[in-house]
Amino acid sequence: MTGATPGYGDSKQQIVTRLRRAEGQVRGIQRMVEDDVYCIDVLTQVSAATKALETVALQLLEDHLAHCVAEAAREGGAVADAKIAEASAAIARLVRS
Repeated sequence: MTGATPGYGDSKQQIVTRLRRAEGQVRGIQRMVEDDVYCIDVLTQVSAATKALETVALQLLEDHLAHCVAEAAREGGAVADAKIAEASAAIARLVRS
C-alpha cells in the first residue's frame, strides 16, 4: 500500500460485504459445474458474479479518484501527474478485462 489511508476507507464494510457475496457466488458456480448443471444456467451465474466484481471495482475506482487522486491534484506537480497516470492505467485495465 502506497498511502497511509486507503481511499475506500469510508466504504470498506460495503466493499467487504460485496466481496463476500461474490465469493459465495463463485463457490455456487463451482458447485453447479461439479453437479453438471446446464451450461446456460452456469453462464448466467458467471455473469452475475462478474457484475458483482465489476461493482466492487467501480466503487474502489470512484473512492480512489475522490480521495487519492483529488488529494494529489491539490498537491499538484509530479505527485498529481503520477496519481493521474496510475488511475488512467487502472481504468485501462478495467476496460480491457
